[in-house]
Amino acid sequence: MQYTINVRGRLVDLSQPMVMGILNATPDSFYSGSRKQTEAEIAERANQIIAEGGRIIDVGAFSTRPGPGAEVVSVEEETARLKRALQIVHREQPDAIVSVDTYRPLVARRCVEEFGADIINDVSEGGLTGIVGQAIHEEGDMFETVARLGVPYILMSVQPTLEKMMLGFAEEVQRLHSLGAKDIILDPGYGFGKTLEQNYEIMKHSERLLEFGLPVLVGISRKSMIYKLLGGDPTTSLNGTTVLNTIALQKGASVLRVHDVKEAVEATRLLQQF
Repeated sequence: MQYTINVRGRLVDLSQPMVMGILNATPDSFYSGSRKQTEAEIAERANQIIAEGGRIIDVGAFSTRPGPGAEVVSVEEETARLKRALQIVHREQPDAIVSVDTYRPLVARRCVEEFGADIINDVSEGGLTGIVGQAIHEEGDMFETVARLGVPYILMSVQPTLEKMMLGFAEEVQRLHSLGAKDIILDPGYGFGKTLEQNYEIMKHSERLLEFGLPVLVGISRKSMIYKLLGGDPTTSLNGTTVLNTIALQKGASVLRVHDVKEAVEATRLLQQF
């Protein structure tokens, strides 16, 4: 499919799949290998993502890991972490596309207006669900915020079935368009609000998401849907990640959100030969 998104006046072509590298400025992300807190660690990770062929750096400061162990971070702390991380990323990679992983409208606005973020990556489906078991009571409306900011928006579903996901996306995309949002990327939200079986059932038929005529992002990197099926833990789940990323690409994904950039880039390059 031929897709483009407008990133601060620059048209970015998604007709060939691209890779988004994860940079977690958190102490408690589910995959310990992605946790980067010192200035040197953040700089090294930003440079690694681009050197290995990533096109987007996705910066998060609030772990959305399921289950116990993830702390609830205040707006002030999340904002401070993101400000610092984005300053380092822009210093190291001034031409990189940078997305911010947040469900808070106020944080999203400051990251775009003050800290130079290009894309908002929202795992709450516009405030539909809470994170780490907490209800969302955030000031502002995320859909109105991203429409006003005029930045690309990653809309992630927390629905457990493809039917509910398609219905939800239809309503949400219509609302976003009515508000003036133009660049929307759909994320089926593997691992969010879904059982192991539901994750695979959705992936099995995920090409249906292309019916919306919008690019699709897939984030299954080292998630429990891999190691709960195969055994192990996040540290042993790279091979499973690559297999599922390859299947996602075959089903039309335009963006892969990953911890392991080199391997994902290799998967996209190999598939382009067929």
